[in-house]
Amino acid sequence: MAPSLDNGNPPFTQVVWPKRAVVTAGMPYGNKPLHFGHIAGVFVPADAYARFLKDRIGERNVRFVSGTDCFGSPINEGYRKLVEAGDFDGTIDEYVRMNHDKQKATLRAYEVEPSIYEGSGIGHAGEVHRDLTDNIIRRLHEAGFLRRRSTLQFFDPQADTFLNGRQVVGRCPVQGCKSEHAYADECDLGHSYSPEELINPRSSLTGVVPEMRPVDNWYFDLPAFTRFLREHVARLEADDRIRAIVPQTIKEFLGAPVIYVKNDERARFDAIAEGLPSFELREAERGKQSFEVEFSCIEDRDRARDLMRQAGLRFRTSKALVPFRITGNIEWGVAAPVIDGVEGLTVWCWPESLWAPISFTAAANDEAGLPEGSWRDFWCSDDAKVYQFIGQDNLYFYGVVQPALWEALRDRDIFGADDPRVPLRQTILVANHHVLLGNKKASSSSSVKPPTADELLDHYTAEQLRAHFLALGLDQKSVGFKPKPFTANEQERDDPRVADPVLKEGALLTNVFNRLGRSCLYEAKKSFGGTVPLCAPSAAAVGECHAVMAEYDLLMEKAELHSVMSLMDGFLRVANKRWADGIKRVEGLDPDASDEPRRQVLADCAYQLWVSTLLMHPIVPVGCELICDYLQFDPKSFFSWSHRFESLAELCGEDEREAGAHRVRELPPRFDFFRKHESQYR
Repeated sequence: MAPSLDNGNPPFTQVVWPKRAVVTAGMPYGNKPLHFGHIAGVFVPADAYARFLKDRIGERNVRFVSGTDCFGSPINEGYRKLVEAGDFDGTIDEYVRMNHDKQKATLRAYEVEPSIYEGSGIGHAGEVHRDLTDNIIRRLHEAGFLRRRSTLQFFDPQADTFLNGRQVVGRCPVQGCKSEHAYADECDLGHSYSPEELINPRSSLTGVVPEMRPVDNWYFDLPAFTRFLREHVARLEADDRIRAIVPQTIKEFLGAPVIYVKNDERARFDAIAEGLPSFELREAERGKQSFEVEFSCIEDRDRARDLMRQAGLRFRTSKALVPFRITGNIEWGVAAPVIDGVEGLTVWCWPESLWAPISFTAAANDEAGLPEGSWRDFWCSDDAKVYQFIGQDNLYFYGVVQPALWEALRDRDIFGADDPRVPLRQTILVANHHVLLGNKKASSSSSVKPPTADELLDHYTAEQLRAHFLALGLDQKSVGFKPKPFTANEQERDDPRVADPVLKEGALLTNVFNRLGRSCLYEAKKSFGGTVPLCAPSAAAVGECHAVMAEYDLLMEKAELHSVMSLMDGFLRVANKRWADGIKRVEGLDPDASDEPRRQVLADCAYQLWVSTLLMHPIVPVGCELICDYLQFDPKSFFSWSHRFESLAELCGEDEREAGAHRVRELPPRFDFFRKHESQYR
């Protein structure tokens, strides 16, 4: 075997990759199976990126972590409805585990392979997560960043119970938001607010207008990190590897707190203005329906908000940094530590889901037999990075709250008294826009119901879907997913003349990539006794490979996966053309003079097949590993960037290099490395 490069970096690439990396894929709630948005928007991109990093920096140096979000009001509510309908008779824990098992099976079906997929309340990861949650909350309190607040919570007088977040529905109060699917303190578009701000609330239990009753909870002092977040967002804006949507969204929350009051409420506002905290008033611009009242701090805005509500004014609030709720009082949740005598609380699912990837990393390392505390090598070291794949609508939590939490914990041990005080590194957010169904946003709570991820596999192979999802360009804008079997137009659905847009990238696999692999292996059998010659590939073939690998590396640094797909579409076609042109030229020669030219054509194309398979491996791993198997190479060496990529001989032992040939497996007739779905053959 040829020696690998010491730094693992081919000489023609420029990117300096970390020595270790974590890739996260969010946490789906444990109340439902995965729909196509989970798979297309987060899991497949995260899996492809993790697979690339494993090939690039070594499998042992990468952790791809995710799991089921086991707690929170959506799960409570989903369980309650099923039990009341008589559709489930187990415990809530059994309900979550049932959905977790379904999610895990779906990920396997899509060739998504996390290092760990447990849950915030499942298995060893759940135990680690409970301990970490307890410790982090205590450290935040010790650091002075937790505030005990008596706030109002919705209470259903007819059902005689406090309502959890998903048992209250209304309209979002944030200025400019059109969401009609708002819950107690967050809407389905990711905006957060105080429960008392929700417009037209009603109980989902009884339909009555709920009352507001006081409860005590712990809140993280997010406004205290305004200056830090402004400096943080400035660093993000200066980094062209960060998607623009990330700093743009964070900045929306960093302005002064504002209340927007309807113009026709001006007289009533003027009547109470003298009793409000100090403010700056901006008259409505031409065509605007509201004037703006700006306050110097969130506390002043909240006092003014309460006074305006008492006066019966109609208004909305701006996005702003508000105290971030850490605890709640629903029974199904991670138990919060007892602090200052406040007991009986559970942790709100959003904050604990932010540090769950740390729990999962620690649990994965425990499973691998690594030393306790080795999680810090991935989350704290200067030579490590964390890449978090998330939906754009979750940027408030990951882009605003999480950086502030990490900063608050900077000098605090979070896994115990003996834990070295090494700061958590800020993560790299890879935020994707929405995957639309056709041209509409689909969700289980909307009128447009998405197909489940499992239903799609009745019509497409996993690799067809992986390639299509990665080509959608979700880093740039929301994009429509338009599977022909699910179109509402029945005539179009049944018309064989209408192409299925989902199969565009699949054709690259089943036609172009298949042809390249088959051509090399059939030619090896036909002309060289089942071997591939190890003569040096031509300078042109090597130059094409080095150029595409260098560009691929740069695109991966920015996680521009749709551009990677476009690049590989072009390269696979170039490699196929090299084969077609070369073999046509050889076939036109005198048989006595064709041996060496034929040997060179196969050497060139087998070399380019290696590079193509390496670069497509993160996208369609099973087919690529099948190519490696038939080429009879060691996968650990074949799927590695630690070569000079000058010749296929770098993958071979000394005996083969001396013999000048590498033996491959015989490929059966009409063999496909990438098959169409069975329904597509009919």
